[in-house]
Amino acid sequence: MPKQPLAEVFGFPISNLTPDAVRCRNNRLCPFGNKVPNCTKDKANDPLGVCSIFHEDQIAITCPIRFRQNWFIAEDAASFFFPKDSKWTTLTEVRLNDKFGKSAGNIDVVLVSYDAKGKITDFGALEIQAVYISGNVRNPFEYYMQNPERRKSMDWSSRPNYPRPDYLSSSRKRLAPQLIFKGGIFNAWNKKVAIALNTGHFSALPELEEVTPREADMVWLGYSLHFDKAANLYTLALDKAVCTKANAVTETGMANGLSIPQASSYETFMDELQYELDRDWDY
Repeated sequence: MPKQPLAEVFGFPISNLTPDAVRCRNNRLCPFGNKVPNCTKDKANDPLGVCSIFHEDQIAITCPIRFRQNWFIAEDAASFFFPKDSKWTTLTEVRLNDKFGKSAGNIDVVLVSYDAKGKITDFGALEIQAVYISGNVRNPFEYYMQNPERRKSMDWSSRPNYPRPDYLSSSRKRLAPQLIFKGGIFNAWNKKVAIALNTGHFSALPELEEVTPREADMVWLGYSLHFDKAANLYTLALDKAVCTKANAVTETGMANGLSIPQASSYETFMDELQYELDRDWDY
């Protein structure tokens, strides 16, 4: 077990005391493209700025926004969704309804491809899955934040409720329902889905039957954080891309007891995406 659990706080390793790191810690900033400049995790007035934690010899990403570094995840998903030379962009937090107008949740990222006139030609869904934590991560976070310079080498190993990633709960309580409800609708529309998650989380899933990219309508993108010693920063890197059929989740038993919703109007959803795209580009 590592001496202390915190890998990154407000975007930087806790040993990083550069001006950028200090500025992000002092102002509770998120350097990974959050919807606002600040970290919004847990509490508005006192955000829990832990991006990732150590676990054994790996690092577990605990915040979904952490996966947005340089938008590698969008580039990797686009290579699965669209032909090589497609023009594409992203829309975030897109509302998805079922046939009866009931919310099936928000899609983390919808990638859309478009033609020379800006008309959408195709789209796919990208779901981002950070891991739940068992134990208490706020206590070491608050202790560290009181004096980062002195406590960057703190020893938390003997403290109670030492935080660890809970991959099982993350899969059963979050990932499987998301893929059943939202992925089921996309599958009914014959549209592809990508899931971005930690490599460690992917390894903890039940075995999935892999198919060729041509046969697949779902891709699992497994990422890890690689340490750049010279910069004292972690960089997101794709370790594996595993292609499956959309029914892979139901066949593993992760989604026992969950029903697939009836899809809403494809044309209506396309119109909503086009509206969002046009609005974003209306300067």
